[in-house]
Amino acid sequence: MRISELSAASGVPIPTIKYYLREGMLPAGEQISATRARYGEDHLRRLRLIRALLEVGRLSIASIGKVMSAIDDENLNLHHVLGTAQYAIAPAVEPHASGEEWARARAEADDMIADLGWQVDPGAPARDELAQAVLTLGRLGMPADKEALRPYADAALRLVTEHEIGTIPLDGSREAAVEAMVLGTVVHGRVLDVMRRLAHESVSAHVFTTS
Repeated sequence: MRISELSAASGVPIPTIKYYLREGMLPAGEQISATRARYGEDHLRRLRLIRALLEVGRLSIASIGKVMSAIDDENLNLHHVLGTAQYAIAPAVEPHASGEEWARARAEADDMIADLGWQVDPGAPARDELAQAVLTLGRLGMPADKEALRPYADAALRLVTEHEIGTIPLDGSREAAVEAMVLGTVVHGRVLDVMRRLAHESVSAHVFTTS
């Protein structure tokens, strides 16, 4: 298909497609003349992936570029590609004034992960996110120990092992597998967040409203 047809099929404007091509986020098309190139279903799938990461995942263009580079690097195994996506979606954790208080929260987070038996890189941004949550809950006088957070860990592990990993097509191309992994990591995370908020509203309507 021509770039105009690719634009129509994907809903991505031509100038944006050309930008993705220049930045290496979208592979070049098959050159059929000095000024024309032909694009295929792989390009359409990639554009849909970029759009999902941008609109649903709310990733920055820079972060999406890192994810696309990881997808295209065949020297990276699936685990490292997943790590790239995970690190890209992790929000920056603001430093805390009390270094001692922060160090204690980070140690508690690391201890939780070790107690769960999870294999998580020491530099994973999610460790700092968990530490920040532990610190914030503690400051508010709310429970933030292993027992209090264990239900969240159990629910997350069950979702990943019983559902999300199973949606990755491992019997096809590597590109299809890594794209499904990246998309699932980002979009399923948003779905979980949205469903929790919807559940909160529904339960609140039953528990806290008066007849």
